[in-house]
Amino acid sequence: MERRYVAFSSILLNAKNNHGRLNSKVLVLNQNYEPMSVCNVKKAIVLLFRGKAEIVEASHGKVLRSVSLTMPFPSVVRLFVYIRVPYKKIILSRKNILRRDAHKCQYCGRSDMSLTVDHVMPRSRGGEDVWENLVCACVTCNNRKGDRTPEEARMTLTRTPSKPNHVTFIKHVVGTVDERWRPYLFMN
Repeated sequence: MERRYVAFSSILLNAKNNHGRLNSKVLVLNQNYEPMSVCNVKKAIVLLFRGKAEIVEASHGKVLRSVSLTMPFPSVVRLFVYIRVPYKKIILSRKNILRRDAHKCQYCGRSDMSLTVDHVMPRSRGGEDVWENLVCACVTCNNRKGDRTPEEARMTLTRTPSKPNHVTFIKHVVGTVDERWRPYLFMN
C-alpha cells in the first residue's frame, strides 16, 4: 500500500510540473455511464488510486509517469459504485436561459450584441414565464418582434426552446467538448 502511495505522489508531482496538465478536464460518469460532473485530472487520479473509478477513455499519446508507474492520461472516468444524485431542479433565470441558448440570439444567431430574454408568445397574450416560452434575443430582434409572435413578425427561431437538463450545462461549463466525451453526453 505504501509503495502505491509513493507512486501516486510521484505522479501528482510530475503532472504538476507539466504545464498545468492537472487542470485539464475529465468527465465523470456514474456506474450506469450517466454523466455526473466534470473534474480536473488531479481529482480523477485520486478517484483512480483510491479504487473508486476506472478509466473509460484516455487521451491518446498522453501519459502520467512516476518512477515505478505509467498511467494513461484520463479523459473519461466511471465510478464503480452507483451514486444516487438527488433530482436538481434547474432554476428558471435569465442567466440560465442565456446559458441554455449559448449566449446567441435565437432569431438571428448573433452573440456580439446586448442580449435580452424574449417571450415567444408575448405576455400580453397569455405567454408564461416557462422554459418553453423564453429565448435569448438580441435587442434589435427583440424590438423588431415587439408584441407579436415570431410568425406574425416573420421571424424564425433557430431552435425550439425547451427545458434544459444537467448534461446541457456540463457542455457549457467545459466550453469545447472533448471528442471522446460525445457518446456520453448524447452528442452523436
